[in-house]
Amino acid sequence: MSQFRSTRVEVNGWVVLDKPIGMTSTHAVSRLKRIFNAKKAGHAGTLDPLASGILPIAFGEATKTVPFVQDGEKAYRFKVRWGIETDTDDADGKVVHTSDARPTAQEIAALLPRFVGDIMQTPPVFSAIKIAGERAYDLARDGETVVIEPRQVTIHSLDLIDTTPDTAIFSAACGKGTYVRAIARDLGRLLGCYGHVTALRRTRVGPFTELGAVPLADLEAEGAVAVDALLTVEAGLNELPCVVVDRSSAARLRRGQPLLLRGRDAPAEGFAYAACGGVVVATGIVEQGELVPARVFNLPFRSPRLPSLKLGLSSTAFHGGKHEALHSDFHSCRFRRRARRGLCRRRRRGCRSPARPKWAWNRYVGAALQ
Repeated sequence: MSQFRSTRVEVNGWVVLDKPIGMTSTHAVSRLKRIFNAKKAGHAGTLDPLASGILPIAFGEATKTVPFVQDGEKAYRFKVRWGIETDTDDADGKVVHTSDARPTAQEIAALLPRFVGDIMQTPPVFSAIKIAGERAYDLARDGETVVIEPRQVTIHSLDLIDTTPDTAIFSAACGKGTYVRAIARDLGRLLGCYGHVTALRRTRVGPFTELGAVPLADLEAEGAVAVDALLTVEAGLNELPCVVVDRSSAARLRRGQPLLLRGRDAPAEGFAYAACGGVVVATGIVEQGELVPARVFNLPFRSPRLPSLKLGLSSTAFHGGKHEALHSDFHSCRFRRRARRGLCRRRRRGCRSPARPKWAWNRYVGAALQ
């Protein structure tokens, strides 16, 4: 019985998906993984099914940059309905509190500074936080009592955009781990009228914004759109300082060895990444004048020009967001001599079949990519 062999391909890069309402983040990753026929994919920050907007999805080697995107600043626009509090803090939950009171725009604006800066926030009971190895929303759905301790989060800004007697629209910029549903819940309680989120859209995640977002329908409609939507692996590291290195230094970093940084352009201590010829080599920490690699990337260097192939063999590498055909000229004088020497050695050993010397092809293409 023949063993099943996967037909998925290596895809490396980022896609900024404009997630529609009603779809989970995991389902969105599965859809894009099927569109690109990719072996490996993951998202940079869960977005609730009720919410729409930016959901960055990483493929292949780009998954190594996901933590840097998740730690970046996030921006939201959301709508709050006053007078009702639900157990999920959004429109999908059961009503637990009601009130006839309605806040004015001045009362709302007066409380907003209390939610800016480093604050203590209790996440919603229906959240992806793990408690004793289980997701909080799984425990809550099973009817168990869920107690989540408050945790410190950072909110950079919280602004009132528009208001009506029953609703208010806000924009917020915050750090990792902040729950917009908790902001609406706590604001409603302080105002004495209760509240929950009825609409939520994420407009930014780290270096990715709405300007580069692509709707799922466009990706599924035409393959050309999907190819153009694939960004480079480096796109997820745009908020980090870059150290440009040559190939010998890149090889040193890929072996896990620290690299001594010289010159006034060397970045300050902290996280940074190294690139060679526009290709990410490694991410790491700059300390005491050295770049210490933490994660290395298995990406081929870009060759400025590769001659045409005369043997009719070709391969295609799908990296950096574009299809790049890799060819080599086996008929160069250098490799003709090597092929003849290999053939002579085979004949001296008694081999009559002049098999094509695969080692010459592999060594040449490997040298061109390195």
